[in-house]
Amino acid sequence: MQCTKRYEEMRCVCRTKGSGPAPIPQDGGYCQVKQIDQISGLSHSVGTCAMKQGACKLTLNVKEGIIQEALVEVVGCSGMTQSAMMAAEILPGKTLLEALNTDLVCDAINVAMREYFLNMAYGRTQTAFSKGGLAIGAAMEDLGAGAKTQVGTGYGTLEKGPRYLEVTEGYVTRVGLDEKDRIIGYEFVNIGKMMEYIKDGEDANQALKRATGTYGRLSEAKSMIDPRKE
Repeated sequence: MQCTKRYEEMRCVCRTKGSGPAPIPQDGGYCQVKQIDQISGLSHSVGTCAMKQGACKLTLNVKEGIIQEALVEVVGCSGMTQSAMMAAEILPGKTLLEALNTDLVCDAINVAMREYFLNMAYGRTQTAFSKGGLAIGAAMEDLGAGAKTQVGTGYGTLEKGPRYLEVTEGYVTRVGLDEKDRIIGYEFVNIGKMMEYIKDGEDANQALKRATGTYGRLSEAKSMIDPRKE
C-alpha cells in the first residue's frame, strides 16, 4: 500500500474501535452484518430504465448471501420480456454482490437489482421479523393461484373518457355504463385460471365461462361496451 510522505510523518493517535455496524433485522433476529454471506431474507424492488419506457419488479429469496429464488416481472417494453427470462436464469446461485455487478440485460432490471441490494443491506425485507424467513418457492406464491403477474391497465382521453383494460382480477372484456354513460362495473376473464382449466382438459369455451367474473353493478348497466373497440 502506497502512502504519502506527509502521511508517514504523522504521529499515531489512539482511536477507539467503536461498536461496529448497526444491527439489522433479519429473518426474526438482529445481526451485525459484515460479510455478504450474513445476509438473508426475501424482499422486493422496482426499477426503471433511463427512458422510463418500462419497469421491472424484482423479488428475490436470499439465504446466507446467495440468491435461491428469483421472480422477475416487467411491464411496458416488449424487449424486457426476453430480458426477464434471461435475468431469471442468471440470478439464482449468485451472491448479492455478484448479482449487483452482473449485467442483467435490461437497465430496468439492473436498477431493480441495485434497489434490492439496498433493501437487504439495510434490513428492509419482507421477512425481517419472520423466524427463519420464507421457504424457497415463496416468491412464486406472490403471483397468486393463477401464477400470473398482477397488472392494471387503464386508458382515458378528454373527449372519449376512460377505458378499463386490465385489473388484478383479469382481462376486462366488457364495461358497464349507466344512463349517463358512467362506468358502474365490468366483466373480466382471469387468464391464469382459464389456462389452468384448459390444461386440465376442459373445453376452451367452458373454461372461458368458468374464468369469467364481474365487478361492481354490472347487472344494472344500461349499456355495455368493449373497452378495446368501442
